[in-house]
Amino acid sequence: MIEQADAAQPRTVIGATRDERTAGVSWASRTAGISMGLLLFEAITGLAVSFAPFHAAVQWGLLLHTVGGTAALLPLAWYATAHWAGYRRQALSDVVLLGYVAVVALFVCSLSGVIVTWQGLLALRTSPFWRTTHLISTLLLLAAVVPHLVLALLRARWVLIRPAVRVYTRRSLVLAGIGVCLATGFGLVHPGTRYVNEFPEDYNFLYGEDRPFAPSLARTSTGGAFDARSLAGSASCGTVGCHEQIVQEWLPSAHRYAAMDPLFQGIQQVMAEQNGPESTRYCGGCHDPVSLFSGTKNIFVADLTALEGYNEGVSCLACHSIQKTDVQGNANFVVSQPREYLWQWKSTGAGRIARDFLIRTYPAEHNRLSKRMFKAPEYCAACHKQFIDQEVNRVGWVQLQNQYDNWAASRWNQEGNARKTIECRECHMPLVDSKDPAAGDSSDYNRRPNDGKHRSHRFLAANNLMPALLKLEGAETHTRLTEHWLQGGYVIPEIRDKWPDGPIVRLTIQAPRKVSSGSKIPLRVILTSNKVGHDFPTGPLDMIQSWVELRVTDDGGKVIFASGQRDERNFIEPGTFLFKAEPVDQYGNLIDRHNLWEMVGVRYRRSLFPGYSDTAEYEVPGGLARRYFVTAKLLYRKVDQFLLNYVLGQDSGITAPIVEISRATATVEIEPAGREHGLHSDKNEP
Repeated sequence: MIEQADAAQPRTVIGATRDERTAGVSWASRTAGISMGLLLFEAITGLAVSFAPFHAAVQWGLLLHTVGGTAALLPLAWYATAHWAGYRRQALSDVVLLGYVAVVALFVCSLSGVIVTWQGLLALRTSPFWRTTHLISTLLLLAAVVPHLVLALLRARWVLIRPAVRVYTRRSLVLAGIGVCLATGFGLVHPGTRYVNEFPEDYNFLYGEDRPFAPSLARTSTGGAFDARSLAGSASCGTVGCHEQIVQEWLPSAHRYAAMDPLFQGIQQVMAEQNGPESTRYCGGCHDPVSLFSGTKNIFVADLTALEGYNEGVSCLACHSIQKTDVQGNANFVVSQPREYLWQWKSTGAGRIARDFLIRTYPAEHNRLSKRMFKAPEYCAACHKQFIDQEVNRVGWVQLQNQYDNWAASRWNQEGNARKTIECRECHMPLVDSKDPAAGDSSDYNRRPNDGKHRSHRFLAANNLMPALLKLEGAETHTRLTEHWLQGGYVIPEIRDKWPDGPIVRLTIQAPRKVSSGSKIPLRVILTSNKVGHDFPTGPLDMIQSWVELRVTDDGGKVIFASGQRDERNFIEPGTFLFKAEPVDQYGNLIDRHNLWEMVGVRYRRSLFPGYSDTAEYEVPGGLARRYFVTAKLLYRKVDQFLLNYVLGQDSGITAPIVEISRATATVEIEPAGREHGLHSDKNEP
């Protein structure tokens, strides 16, 4: 005879065994239903992190997963213990064995979950080992629990446990469903920043809607605009516990000030006035990608730049979101819009803590940002190779600065042999001691995952003017390191066995040891590119200057001969041996305002190819002194004075700092007339 039981309790069946009565009570237990509901919710939200598309609801689910899992640790442990106590006397069977496997998997899953949670809150990053352990133990738990329940149901008398199973199932599904609905609802109500990926209504598609950013070759993965906010916000990358050291390196770098550089801004304004604001898109891909991709290089836009991008230039995300590059140059790359973590732009408070936790425990989207592409010099070529074509100068194609091809054809590129090749990043992003989450690398032949180093994001090169002029954070240190770099004193242990010592360009003076009194003194200054990975100098040679300053004095200190001097206005005297380019427009006029959009060729260009030499020759008038002292210096400045005066005004008082790259000396003895003497060479001074 079957007795009617409460809906939440198992039916009492005449003749039921003790194990069957225990099973009925177990199914009806409120704790059992709640425990299974929690496990089901934890499984759904946990597996979504690994297998579902990146979405705000998944992130909310992860947060609820963490809170729910932490709160359920003790209740689940209590239930598992009580459940075991009720069945510990049963004979070993497949159902019992699966139960033991589930308990072990639950223990491992809980332990790994606690560790991942702790790392997500307090460590620099979460361990892939513990994340994988958490995932595998979850799958194992499901693989054990599901057949455990199914077999238990199949072998029980359904009439005995049917009401209890219904209640158990309802409780489990309702609890799990509430959790999933909460995560989904939070994701819909608070999905993060709502980006407006649209061009302004007055945006001029000068070269057609299929080329919205032309004449730049830069493109977005969608072909449309990106909200400026999605590529800006670099400061948020440097919050406590994240990439703070890297951001501090980037702040005074040329990548950071590429758009706020007053020279860039001034020249861009002239270009816009002459050719229309759309023409400045040519510059935007490399100098101001945030503005370019947001459609703000357009008419009526102040400074032709996005407010969010103006102070960031080549921001963290603008660079790390590049997914494809081409060695053609002129910013020929494709950038994809990074998807946003919740509270991504928060730098303080609970939002920042939650954002950091999400990135550390749900790193897949963060890891999609480009990292390995930077290892290839071809990545750098997208911007560090430039040309003018008919769309810009209205005449035809002209090659401009080209660091990539210089390097590729030089002795520094030993294709297929990384141990002999020196690449862009090895010089300009040298390894530095690091506690950053990005420290370590296993993909380089000379790196280890735990080497405690990352690649510097200072991008040291040759601009020692702008950091101080703009009063950037860390400008003094950055300027000092830049000058040290230009002088060849920056030691890079990673490549020391394949990079020469000494200055970047060596000087040698060839002079006669002795000359007859009254005779002219022939001097030759030989300049040899010692450890520059491309032409020296490189970059926009219409504005960069590097020259030889020569001084000859007698034994009384009187200057007998001088070349390469600067006048009171800081202009270099005519006749100086000078590395520089003089481009011209189609009418033969000199391009001296960096108005490259009018350039069709060059009338003069002098630079040093890697490993090559050049010679400056002089003839010094003789005299009556007993000896002459010769000093030659190779000097460098980033911007010539004429351009500075043109853009910033003659009354600005601004001049580019001059760096002495190297020097050499020689002594010439003067003897009575009538004797001839051979030449001798003096090496660089240390």
